[in-house]
Amino acid sequence: MASEDVKGSESAVTKIVNLAEEAKLARQEIKPTSHAVLSICKSLVAGGVAGGVSRTAVAPLERLKILLQVQNPHNIKFNGTVQGLQYIWRNEGFRGLFKGNGANCARIVPNSAVKFFSYEQASKGILYLYRKQTRNENAELTPLLRLGAGACAGIIAMSATYPLDMVRGRLTVQTEKSPYQYRGMVHALSTILREEGARALYKGWLPSVIGVVPYVGLNFAVYESLKDWLVKSKTFGLSEDGELGVVTRLACGAAAGTVGQTVAYPLDVIRRRMQMVGWKDASSIVTGDGKSKGMEYNGMIDTFRKTVRHEGFRALYKGLVPNSVKVVPSIAIAFVTYEQVKGILGVEIRISD
Repeated sequence: MASEDVKGSESAVTKIVNLAEEAKLARQEIKPTSHAVLSICKSLVAGGVAGGVSRTAVAPLERLKILLQVQNPHNIKFNGTVQGLQYIWRNEGFRGLFKGNGANCARIVPNSAVKFFSYEQASKGILYLYRKQTRNENAELTPLLRLGAGACAGIIAMSATYPLDMVRGRLTVQTEKSPYQYRGMVHALSTILREEGARALYKGWLPSVIGVVPYVGLNFAVYESLKDWLVKSKTFGLSEDGELGVVTRLACGAAAGTVGQTVAYPLDVIRRRMQMVGWKDASSIVTGDGKSKGMEYNGMIDTFRKTVRHEGFRALYKGLVPNSVKVVPSIAIAFVTYEQVKGILGVEIRISD
């Protein structure tokens, strides 16, 4: 009996010791988890700030691009970038140049936050699978894999914030002479839901998703691949201690933006036109009077076909010049701002890691 009591006591002591060890390990695991959550939050903040700063810097060109995209070919008010900006200034003043920017930032801040964070996570997942497949623990992401990660990030971010983009498009094209005014994002959302239904908030979603694959994918792929090449090749002495300067990174971002937007731009035009369908006052906003019939498109293919048939292939690139002037600095500023803010916040993870 005595030996059984001793064994029982030892067993109880062992259990207590094991429980104590488990509790200690659990406490140790909590710290890195909390740290990871904080890093995620900082990463999202950096992405949001990058989006807001970059988009506000080019807001006038963004509005001009959308106006050119939906402008009726039979009642053209302006053609070029300079002429368009002068037209907006003359008719609506300084505030007109930034019309819709509040709604734009309300969309782009969460979009940018989700996009950058999703890219980091997709890159990690793809790299893990790639190393497992190749059985090479030192393998790095190829440009094609970066393109895939960027495409995933673009689709997730676009889908999550698309209703805001749809509303922003309508707020951007309306003027003081429009017969009906959306008073803001909330009013626009409620009005669209009431008059056109919930599905209207996703008009143009398909061409947007198709377009975001090459656009965001190429942005990330070109930016990272250029940086990686410049660091490893030490071309022109631009890399110091494995780091590139702000100006060099801006140039990489500019190149990435140029490639991405040129490939995806026609789908952006189609998306914007589809977003105007169902809005009874769209024709007067686009043409400047109420004489024209409203735009009628039945899906992405129909929009593409009618645009090319009635206005020619060049119509798919309406607004490309102001968009190019906008995208180059916008993408460059977004990438560099993101990395700079993450550095300030002390986040270890960088885009190219």
